[in-house]
Amino acid sequence: MTDTTTTELTAGRSEPKLNRRRQVLSLREATVWRPLGDGWRQLYGNFQELGVSIEWHDFELDSDATFEWSHSFHPNSLELCLNLAGHASVRCASSNVEFEPLTAGFYAPGKDGLRASRKPGERHRFITVEFSPRFLREHLLQCDGALHPLVEKFVLSGACPSGVGEIHRLTTEQEQLISQLLRPPSFQGARRLWYQGKVLQLMVEFFFERRGENELFCDRQKRLARERVDRVVAILRRSLAEPPTLEEIGREVGCSPFYLSRTFSRETGMTIPQYVRKLRMERAAELLKSGKYNVTEAAMEVGYSSLSHFSQAFCQTMGCCPALYPLRTPPQKASWDSGLPK
Repeated sequence: MTDTTTTELTAGRSEPKLNRRRQVLSLREATVWRPLGDGWRQLYGNFQELGVSIEWHDFELDSDATFEWSHSFHPNSLELCLNLAGHASVRCASSNVEFEPLTAGFYAPGKDGLRASRKPGERHRFITVEFSPRFLREHLLQCDGALHPLVEKFVLSGACPSGVGEIHRLTTEQEQLISQLLRPPSFQGARRLWYQGKVLQLMVEFFFERRGENELFCDRQKRLARERVDRVVAILRRSLAEPPTLEEIGREVGCSPFYLSRTFSRETGMTIPQYVRKLRMERAAELLKSGKYNVTEAAMEVGYSSLSHFSQAFCQTMGCCPALYPLRTPPQKASWDSGLPK
């Protein structure tokens, strides 16, 4: 929110003008996402009033339907994109960045604006978090010197520059944080405070420079182990139907199979085959929940040729057999629950 807008907010006679401006911005953003149906929803916040907004996107594009999503960007904002699935690009006059699955990065439209597109023929799943300059200054003003240069411009100069930051691959901890954003507390009264904490955690994760010159040896070893495990998880995700062998994974990440297996188990608490099964069952659950796949199709999609083996693995991982997952509507669930023995 600019200083001018703040002045308008404090002046009673200008409130109708500000409300009209908010309505125009909200309508413009809703218009961008309307063709996607239920593929967009706000999780928390309000950019104009609170200075921060968290939004969830989940949609599929036709093979000939490139989607220009820069029209949803607020001019005076810094936007963080947590990209779980799908490929996208964001371009400004001086640089271009590409989002791959399981990556994150931020960008600022500024006065010059940005171009941003989503690749056709793919499913896109991502969270965006929009920050106003006022919100950034309020929370980061005492952190100058450690901030990313683009973020620092917002905080120190008060300007709204145009630019893009670097793209980083998501760590396991960051993936877990994103997953938590989609599962807020069931107690409605706690959600606002809970999301405020998550917003601050996101700022810590992504807006500070990662300085490694004074890194201790033990810290460096821990970081390298985490990064190696993150690479293994990314490799497994892209080839669920036909996972590579331990030797092939070791060659790709640059370490011996024995060391890789031991490191992976220590960091995740699972062996690589156990983690593959977890990923397969989570993907199968997504397919079944979409309503577009039956049990046999979901099993084949994640690499199972035996339906009995798939059902057994699904039951062990998800807690119910695939034929009963999910109970999609409240009437279905009520009907099922009413038939259970008391």
